[in-house]
Amino acid sequence: MALTPVAEALERLLDGASPLASESVPLFDAVNRVLAEPVIALRTQPPFNASAMDGYATRAVDIASVPARLSVIGMAPAGRGFDGTVGKAQAVRVFTGAPLPEGADTIVIQENVRDLGSGEIEVTELTAQGRNIRRVGLDFSKGDVLLEQGRLLDPAALSLAASANHPRVSVVRRPLVAIIATGDELLPPGSEPGPDQIISSNAYGVAAAAQSVGARALDLGIAADRKDAIAALVRKAVAAGADVIVTLGGASVGDHDLIHDVLTGEGMMLGFWKIAMRPGKPLMFGRLGPIRCIGLPGNPVASLVCSQLFLKPLLARLGGRAFKQDIRQARLSAVMQANDLRQDYARAVVKEEAGMLVATPFGIQDSSMLRMLADANGLIVREPFASAAIAGDICNVLMLR
Repeated sequence: MALTPVAEALERLLDGASPLASESVPLFDAVNRVLAEPVIALRTQPPFNASAMDGYATRAVDIASVPARLSVIGMAPAGRGFDGTVGKAQAVRVFTGAPLPEGADTIVIQENVRDLGSGEIEVTELTAQGRNIRRVGLDFSKGDVLLEQGRLLDPAALSLAASANHPRVSVVRRPLVAIIATGDELLPPGSEPGPDQIISSNAYGVAAAAQSVGARALDLGIAADRKDAIAALVRKAVAAGADVIVTLGGASVGDHDLIHDVLTGEGMMLGFWKIAMRPGKPLMFGRLGPIRCIGLPGNPVASLVCSQLFLKPLLARLGGRAFKQDIRQARLSAVMQANDLRQDYARAVVKEEAGMLVATPFGIQDSSMLRMLADANGLIVREPFASAAIAGDICNVLMLR
């Protein structure tokens, strides 16, 4: 079977993927969600001319020269306006957010006023007409489009939606990823492995990758190397409403690599199997009705690299999010051998030196070595059949963090 190039595999995997249906959620549950429709202002803000400072509302004509003596005829705290009208040589004590009293056109801040007692004040500094007033509609007016469809709801966006009188917003449903690990040799963390067993680790990194682009992760545990055990978890994923099923391991060609047979037996139409990349060659993709199925390699590093390259872009698109790999140019600090037909993703430490990124690849790139991936902050991307490189050559680096 011919190996599928990385770019072609990604294109086929994303083909037809579009944002999922919308759902209405309360604002408190909407953080980091993606708007499915615009947010329109249901009110005007501020709804009245309001004081922007604590001070005194008066007429500019009465304080055209200072010192100016004024009579205080009332008070306007936030949430309760002054009922009367400000006349000649009069003022109203106001607080930030309070409505501007009728007749007044200027707010004198309290620091520029001296209290004379008996309801009299003296303005000691000049204040221009209209100062310290927030005019009606300064922020937005009823009917304004405040947030566009596709906006990621951050703290400012959520506060704006609330200010516009929306208790709920319509957002794109978060994709659900069901994760199935396979292998008789695997045990969950905290177990005591036997002589032929190891601790299962891939599901945690894959779930984190999914959650980093807003998806939900459903860990269905570890299936034994039996078709019926794997099929049972696949059916459980379907019943749970998974949008994507991710299997871990069992996607190669060994006697115990059963994923292909199980998924096709459940009705999956195979899209491609085996990619021209290192690590990650055994990756498999297909469609089980509306559900997208990704068979990730069992090797931990290959599983996580493939999650970065394929799973995250897919989930981002299903969730209505923009996603772009962070690829930068750097100088190599070491020799790299000529490449074969597979596209390489070599773990590296990337640092800035003298205004230029410098990438230092690890000497060993075995796909089982997780510690090296945890220490790396980038992947040096080597195209198929790339010639040998020496220190100082320019390379492309996919930044991981």
